[in-house]
Amino acid sequence: MTIILHDLVGADATRPFSPHCWKTAMALAHKGLPFERRNVCFTKVPEVEGGASKTVPVIRDGSQVVADSFLIAAYLEETYPDRPSLFGGEGGQAMARFIEAWTQSVLHAALGVIALKDIHDILAPEDQAYFRQSREARMGKTLEQVTERRDAEIEGFSAKLTPLRVMLKSQPWIGGSSPLFCDYIVFGALQWARVTSTAKLLEEGDAVTEWFNRCLDLHDGLGRSVPPAG
Repeated sequence: MTIILHDLVGADATRPFSPHCWKTAMALAHKGLPFERRNVCFTKVPEVEGGASKTVPVIRDGSQVVADSFLIAAYLEETYPDRPSLFGGEGGQAMARFIEAWTQSVLHAALGVIALKDIHDILAPEDQAYFRQSREARMGKTLEQVTERRDAEIEGFSAKLTPLRVMLKSQPWIGGSSPLFCDYIVFGALQWARVTSTAKLLEEGDAVTEWFNRCLDLHDGLGRSVPPAG
């Protein structure tokens, strides 16, 4: 049975961009599970699966509906134990929680500024209004005021990747000899920027760039199925 993945898109339905939905898409592909992406825009998320969640991703697997990318990964691991592991054991799942916390507190914090206006601009008009109102209320500033920090965030972004860069000197993946869900967590953040923004964040020849390119090639080039912004 094909799993349904409710996936966030803007005005162009062929360009899913949510970092969390990308994590789930990569996790499903890692498990070798057939899935169908169902496009949803910001203002329609509350209607997904009868209001199952305020955010996406949400999956439907037969009668089971699961929301939240990490909870979805844990569900897939438990439900399909005979397929390739997303965590490599209990310790790997706990470690992935740290990677998630680091990614969201450090990388997403910067990318949320760098790509903020870009994301707004790729949305349909009704979603632009929602995005502006919700983000400005959350940040206490206009989108334009927030993006005044954009150049500084771009300049400082490479340094935020130092822990990953150093680790890649000793192993090819965050998961070790092969990718695990922890890799998809960081990949989702960088894919978010790749799909929405033309900001140059990764340098040729850098270990992180090489790792990201390997991620893009995984699962028959799933990440490359959406071209970069620009």
